[in-house]
Amino acid sequence: MKIDLTETTSSKINQALVSARRAIGTPAIGMVLTLVIVTDEENAYDALKSAGDASREHPSRIIAVIKRVSRSPRARRDARLDAEVRVGSDAGTGETVVLRLHGELANHAQSVVLPLLLPDAPVVVWWPEDAPADPAKDPLGALAQRRITDTYSAERPLDELAVRAATYSPGDTDLAWTRITPWRSMLAAALDQQPAEVIGATVEGESDNPSCELLAMWLADRLGAPVERTHSAGPGLTAVRMETKNGVIVLDRADGSLATLSMQNQPDRAVALKRRDTSELLAEELRRLDPDNTYASAVKFGVDKLHSGGEVTATPVAGAADQADKPAEAKAPAAKKAPAKKAASK
Repeated sequence: MKIDLTETTSSKINQALVSARRAIGTPAIGMVLTLVIVTDEENAYDALKSAGDASREHPSRIIAVIKRVSRSPRARRDARLDAEVRVGSDAGTGETVVLRLHGELANHAQSVVLPLLLPDAPVVVWWPEDAPADPAKDPLGALAQRRITDTYSAERPLDELAVRAATYSPGDTDLAWTRITPWRSMLAAALDQQPAEVIGATVEGESDNPSCELLAMWLADRLGAPVERTHSAGPGLTAVRMETKNGVIVLDRADGSLATLSMQNQPDRAVALKRRDTSELLAEELRRLDPDNTYASAVKFGVDKLHSGGEVTATPVAGAADQADKPAEAKAPAAKKAPAKKAASK
């Protein structure tokens, strides 16, 4: 069911939501959070589709904020709010409100969104494109427990990583980081099967792919070993090679779908490592609402060392006492104090 509202208010939108739920016979819907999407007309359809698919795992009230740029000075002075309310099959398993803010109102989006948030429920803000430099200080970002950006969509993804590190606040995360969760899990599992000190690693992937840089920094941060970043034609991240004292561990994915895990004295194994859709990435991020300390440590490590074709060299990992803020599964042994060093999984 869809309801179009022109020159409306937040109060009228709330009334429309209640009326729409009653009209379709579901006056009460169990929703677990509010997802605010800050986007533009060009990207709104894809973002709403991904959020709707993710809502099948996390029933949500989805609020899309679209700021309409006014061309004339007179139009910019006029403030107008148009809205579209969707419930039932048109809104996944929750409900969707599409807000179009015109004129001066576009500078005060938080005042429109605040009355529409679900009471006593977490708030997540997602910028599919054009994220602010400091999401936590953005008026909409300040309403949220979690703030999701995507450096892959930036014009200069690697420079954007440095911005994310400089302005990081607890609760920030990035879909470029979410994309490498299966890689991190597989590499950590490989080191569990073959414990050995890692003396060096190589990460291979597209030159402008921030996920490759994040994986390289994560390995350098957790292992305390030099990590070299090399380039390939892709797609995305293509291979990781870890040199250990017991042999070489290689995780190679040349086609973006099926990978091969090679370890010393073991047969090669095929591993499903397909590139995931945005809806899957978003659903993963909505599973946790606490700060991701592993991401914080990785994005802050060596961001200033990012350069084309260069080597990201780690300093020794601190002792356990210095890593108390990291999750138990993310803690790595101190460099030069333990016979084996293990990568952390998310």
